Amino acid sequence: MARSLLLCRGFSVFRHSGKTALLSGKRFYSQTDPEPLTVRQQSSGVRRIILNNPKKRNALSLSMLESLRENILADVDSNDLRVIIISAKGPVFSSGHDLKELTSAQGREYHTKVFHTCAEVMTLIQDIPVPVIAMVNGVATAAGCQLIASCDVAVATEKSTFATPGVNVGLFCSTPAVAIGRAVPRKVAMEMLFTGAPISAKDALLHGLISKVVPEERLEEETLAIARRVCQASRPVVALGKATFQRQMAQGRDAAYATASKVMVDNLALRDGQEGIRAFIEKRKPVWSHKSEKAHD
Repeated sequence: MARSLLLCRGFSVFRHSGKTALLSGKRFYSQTDPEPLTVRQQSSGVRRIILNNPKKRNALSLSMLESLRENILADVDSNDLRVIIISAKGPVFSSGHDLKELTSAQGREYHTKVFHTCAEVMTLIQDIPVPVIAMVNGVATAAGCQLIASCDVAVATEKSTFATPGVNVGLFCSTPAVAIGRAVPRKVAMEMLFTGAPISAKDALLHGLISKVVPEERLEEETLAIARRVCQASRPVVALGKATFQRQMAQGRDAAYATASKVMVDNLALRDGQEGIRAFIEKRKPVWSHKSEKAHD
């Protein structure tokens, strides 16, 4: 029979951007898309979000951004979620915004919504309480490069390349520059932005855009190894550390030390903070509660 919109076991029906869609907990479908724009999988604390529109070079269209946001936010406060890995299907990680959505025919209001949603997703990645890892195997340009720069950690293959080529089509990569300019040295960012020329994975590592370069056959193994190490730590301790890092990086030195010193004291007051110290002293593995509870005096 034709695709049904009836409620069925394991699925729910909802309205999304004016289209009826099915959300299974793993895949984001719409009636008009033969394949989901993103695929979500989760196991042992690790959530995988896969950009799944290789025919359109995984462009960050408004629908793709909304789908990505849905998959990041789903049960984000659950103790079962410890780390998120964002990857992509096909030879292009993401080509950035869908330029067909940016023609004058769409109008200023629509354009504003696209960039607002993009900024929301990028800041969401940095504001959620779990680390986000980009797993990159291919080309990442413009907002696709912005997505990688926004992640907490990025692992890329040797063949991956990174660029902000908007200047070449008359649209300077001003919003990607927010994330990239905070990830790489100013003069490197400006050269990327002014020329649009791609940089190699080796140079991206040298300049701090990514964390590690690995052979293609080891990409998944190396990325999952980082994710599993994160899963061994206390969730509230990691969440506190991530939030504090983002906050103090935006401050001057003295204010940053004041912020970090207070948070260290707050960290010690956590049940898991004291459990970790006791475990170290007693030479045993810590047993984390993964709850933001204060330690008993």
